[in-house]
Amino acid sequence: MDKKQDTPMWVFLALASINSRKAALWLVGSCAAFTLYCVPWPTLFPDHQWLHKVFLIDDWTWFASMVPLTAWYWLSLRWADNHSAWNNDDT
Repeated sequence: MDKKQDTPMWVFLALASINSRKAALWLVGSCAAFTLYCVPWPTLFPDHQWLHKVFLIDDWTWFASMVPLTAWYWLSLRWADNHSAWNNDDT
């Protein structure tokens, strides 16, 4: 995304290396998926041993850091969509 005069710094920092809206959607989607992975599922369901092998995270620190990061990317994408920050051929 190219920085324009009216682009806030927080949007530019989030999407500086993203060249298209499709790539930004992939970024938000992958962050959302990783946020769900970061939930400490083994502590919520201690009776299921297979969860300990699939989900290796056992505390809330990763989840707590991924939620605001995902929200930041999503809000940046919304700002870019609402202010026509993408080129017409980048959809």
